[in-house]
Amino acid sequence: MAVRLSEGAIASIMQGENVGTPVLQLITIRAIATGNSLPRYRMLMSDGVNMLSSFMLATQLNSLVDQGRLIAHAICKINRFIVNVLKDGRKVIILMDLDVVKAADAVGGKIGNPVQYAEAEQQQQTSAFAANQAPSKTPQRNGNPAAGPPAKHISPPPTLGKAGGSSFLNTPGGSQAKVVPIASLNPYQSKWTICARVTQKSQIRTWSNSRGEGKLFSIEMVDESGEIRATAFTDQVDKFFPLIELNKVYYFSKGNLKTANKQYTTVKNDYEITFTNETSVVPCEDAQHLPSVKFDFVSIGDLENVNKDAIVDVMGICKSFEDDKKIVVKASNREVSKRDIHLVDISGKMVTVTLWGTEAEKFDGSRQPVVAIKGARVSDFGGRSLSVLSSSTIIMNPDSPESFKLRGWFDSEGQLQECASISNTQGGPGAGGSTNWKTLYEAKSENLGQGDKADYFSCVATVVYLRKENCMYQACPSQDCNKKVIDDQTGLYRCEKCDREFPNFKYRMILSINMADFHDNQWVTCFQESAEAILGQNAAYLGELKEKNEQAFDEIIQKANFTTFEFRIRMKLETFNDESRLKATAMDVKPVNHKEYSKRLIMNIRKNAPQLA
Repeated sequence: MAVRLSEGAIASIMQGENVGTPVLQLITIRAIATGNSLPRYRMLMSDGVNMLSSFMLATQLNSLVDQGRLIAHAICKINRFIVNVLKDGRKVIILMDLDVVKAADAVGGKIGNPVQYAEAEQQQQTSAFAANQAPSKTPQRNGNPAAGPPAKHISPPPTLGKAGGSSFLNTPGGSQAKVVPIASLNPYQSKWTICARVTQKSQIRTWSNSRGEGKLFSIEMVDESGEIRATAFTDQVDKFFPLIELNKVYYFSKGNLKTANKQYTTVKNDYEITFTNETSVVPCEDAQHLPSVKFDFVSIGDLENVNKDAIVDVMGICKSFEDDKKIVVKASNREVSKRDIHLVDISGKMVTVTLWGTEAEKFDGSRQPVVAIKGARVSDFGGRSLSVLSSSTIIMNPDSPESFKLRGWFDSEGQLQECASISNTQGGPGAGGSTNWKTLYEAKSENLGQGDKADYFSCVATVVYLRKENCMYQACPSQDCNKKVIDDQTGLYRCEKCDREFPNFKYRMILSINMADFHDNQWVTCFQESAEAILGQNAAYLGELKEKNEQAFDEIIQKANFTTFEFRIRMKLETFNDESRLKATAMDVKPVNHKEYSKRLIMNIRKNAPQLA
């Protein structure tokens, strides 16, 4: 079947006219160096009358070249394109979407005798000038034909439509700026305006080094053509941080475009924007057509196959969450808030996610919301866990089909399902959080801890005996040292590890307990925090009490007998003096969450009921 080229289409494109979906022939194609991981291709195209070498292939179409479909003499239908004007006035046509309608080997060669567009442009301008002098009912075009179509007032928000579509924004100063899609931005443009939705906004971060101090924040934004990251520094932080709101739409004009540093962003764009003194941000009130946050969800069950430090999007039900707590970051010596939450999804797996800063402080999981996270980092600490970064986006109960499906599953069956945790972190999920629940008999019969790595499980058990002998010792007061100190009998206490003497010490606990459930019992070692949770007092108070009032200390020990807790247990086979023994350590001790405990009992009854019938 013969395919006709769209004769005159190149001239119409360069003059800003709407050409629909032109059919052009590829004459030559070559890769150009960009310094990026993805190659860019420059193309010489023909419409049978003119040829033009100012065509560029969008990187998302590179597969056509890799597959050998886009080669010299192939005929293409251009479904969508963008015309960019460079600083020197030259135009570049970026092909955003095309179909190869006839393969090169079926064409056989160049069609017609096309000439370079630049050679024909003067004749077209002369003809256009003569036409403008003659009486005509056709409205005259202002200025140079290459300047594009007459400006259109932007009543509806700008959209990236069919080939050749464009929109203009009326600026406060009365001038007009052409609105272009994000996918068309490149460092060779000096003036541009995009209309985009803000899908991520980081907190303000500060730095201080030998070159001075400063601050910055970054945003990610998206339109119908793609996404891009932008960063504001120092003065621009004060100007734009209060103005820009998450999930709102704005017109962004002017800014420096540079090659994106893929080490700090997962945004799928070769470039990123830096705000300058000339940058303008204007709210857009009517842009419902623009997409919201773009997610590429990974199932919690698939996280075990994801590489450490990978950045992923995940969505799950917050089945439980920890209280937020303050920790000191060693690298910066700053105190920050931290909170662990535990997400489950239809895969039947659970993952622990760590929130930081204001996200940790304001998080509310009391109603077991659906939580969607964009850009969490994968950790392999004790299995697989996630950490939310300053560049991450968290959306509670998103309005999406995936969210509704997940909510329906959880309400109907998921809340009663025993999900296996893939996060065997030391702290472990909190009340109702861990789903690796076992009885003490099951833990023993499954030989947990007998392998090369430690095993973790959770159980509900009752303390039946506490060994108070040698349960407390005097430790080094240094922040990162818990070594036992030696009393020099001179009022000083020596730490052999730190090789220092101190005028004081701190009390530490190593409490050995025997706990039991309905099926078996187990000796467990409880260090500081776990022992304090069982005894209900802090180590400093207990140490003073043991020294001054042994009877009162014994009463606290006795009071802890026959108390029931949720334990997170670490099992590991350890060797000492050529003797191997299985050691159980309590990593976390919490009061029983009776609501979650009852749900598990009901689930086990339902699961075992058919076997009893």
